Amino acid sequence: MPLPELARELAERYDVTVLTEQPDATAFLAQHGDAFEYVVTSAGVGLSADVVRALPRLRCVSSFGVGFDSLDKAALVAQGVRVGYTPGVLDACVADMAMGLLIDAARRISAGDRFVRAGQWSQGRFAATTRVSGKRMGILGMGRIGSQVAQRAHGFGMQIGYHNRHAVPDSPHTYHASLHSLAQWCDFLVITAAGGGATRHLVDADVLKALGPQGILVNVARGSVVDEQALVQALQDGTIAGAGLDVFEDEPHPLPALLAQDNVVLTPHMASGTHETRRAMADLVLHNLSQCIETGTLVEEVPWSAQAAATTNA
Repeated sequence: MPLPELARELAERYDVTVLTEQPDATAFLAQHGDAFEYVVTSAGVGLSADVVRALPRLRCVSSFGVGFDSLDKAALVAQGVRVGYTPGVLDACVADMAMGLLIDAARRISAGDRFVRAGQWSQGRFAATTRVSGKRMGILGMGRIGSQVAQRAHGFGMQIGYHNRHAVPDSPHTYHASLHSLAQWCDFLVITAAGGGATRHLVDADVLKALGPQGILVNVARGSVVDEQALVQALQDGTIAGAGLDVFEDEPHPLPALLAQDNVVLTPHMASGTHETRRAMADLVLHNLSQCIETGTLVEEVPWSAQAAATTNA
């Protein structure tokens, strides 16, 4: 469980079984799976099709996190399971982190820290860096988090463009019909798009080439959105200037070549990891669960779960 307090509060309110504590989870589910109607999980842990099918009476999943690509959509929809998650409450902290990574990557704050600690300052001045204010920011995924990033970028006097599958009605920002066009236009490309098959490796070698040798990539969404091998190559050969990454394709194992690059800032998927946000996420997990038990509805429901429920009840 991502938050000890949440595990404790669940145990205080409900009869809880922790699947990972079972010596043989598969055997346990085969024997007892039909006893469970509700599951609490997280975006990091997810829920596989095998587990879903082993729970024939499953009614609701309450997930700690905004991502839902680790929850098996087909299996959950097939069984008519409603799926809750925790959007909204983490938007501000993730947007803060995006700006922090952007500023660090552009101004090379972490690199400057290493420079001072290594005693190199006495041997010469630190190299000039890239200005942030007044530049062009491109946002891939103008949803709730993307909108929060745009608000912050506006405070830095930036021009803001974005790419979604469709333009956002009444958005004050410039819509680019293709990601390649957005990458060509912007100085900083910030990824806040959802993960999953539809966005896998959307940021590839061609997009990075379009971003260009002065461009900086920031990812606070899902590692799968970026072709990490292509990114390493782009950082190594100067195709782009730098990157700030909070997420990776194979967590917690970033490519070793990334670790060797001084022009990339790496953080351990911590964008939503503040005390305030984690508490709010836990509260929403509990609220989703209790409301589903009482009424069969959710406070915040994963879009495809809500669509499936609407179709079923139509």
